Amino acid sequence: MSNVAVGDRVVGDNSPCFVVAEIGINHNGDINIAKQLIQMAHEAGCDAVKFQKRTVELCYTPEELAVPRESPWGKTNGDQKRGLEFGLDEYIEIDHYCRELGIMWFASPWDKPSVDFLERFNPPCYKVASARVRGEDEFLHYLRQTGRPIVVSTGACEEEHILHVVDVLGRKNLIITHCVLQYPCESVDLNLRVITTLKDLFPDVPIGYSGHEKGVATSVMAVVLGAVLVERHITLDRTMYGSDQPASLERGGVEQLVRDIRVWERARGDGVNLILPAEEANWQKLRRKL
Repeated sequence: MSNVAVGDRVVGDNSPCFVVAEIGINHNGDINIAKQLIQMAHEAGCDAVKFQKRTVELCYTPEELAVPRESPWGKTNGDQKRGLEFGLDEYIEIDHYCRELGIMWFASPWDKPSVDFLERFNPPCYKVASARVRGEDEFLHYLRQTGRPIVVSTGACEEEHILHVVDVLGRKNLIITHCVLQYPCESVDLNLRVITTLKDLFPDVPIGYSGHEKGVATSVMAVVLGAVLVERHITLDRTMYGSDQPASLERGGVEQLVRDIRVWERARGDGVNLILPAEEANWQKLRRKL
């Protein structure tokens, strides 16, 4: 299979799993919360953090923005959407802070102006959210024109949709992540064996996993099944305001995720069955007892 360079890292079968901590909109419009989440991800050993960038007026109709909705920012859906959106000053601070810590950051742009906005920061890659896959060829072409690696989530997609998006984007500098668009996702719905299906279908494309389930174990299982990139939402506290918070990992969960993935990488070996020196010594000792 081919590898994909993301910043100074390589994502592929022969490299350590690339762990992405999705901050998304869990910062609740507060740059200090965003920085705490970045620091948490860095201390846990994640390779990158990810945000989401929208041009609110393009992503939602005036009717949708006018819908009543109580939130910390006002009484309409538009108030909530605008309250969650970072602007240039916040992203400059995010960029500086990530460089200071030495952790990569990138984002899921939801529209063309958001791509243009993010380009000024020279991101290592882009992420296509599941909701921007089906019927979004024009946007996908625009994103591909940046020349950057693209990670595509496949929630709410069947094989025909995934085949189509691969035709649109091409297989070079592409990473596909299995995903179920459910927050939080029940274990019975995860269908992790799709990871092996995708690996068989696209042997020349790295396959990852974007999870929205509770807990850590099933994300580690995704790596055992061959996922070379894992993305999970993170939060300071799952009880905080926000629809993504319940499906997110707190500090202990993020630390456990990275730790257990690295344990698997050390334990999986190369598949060649050889006698270890310690085994031979123990065999000799046990034979003498017999």
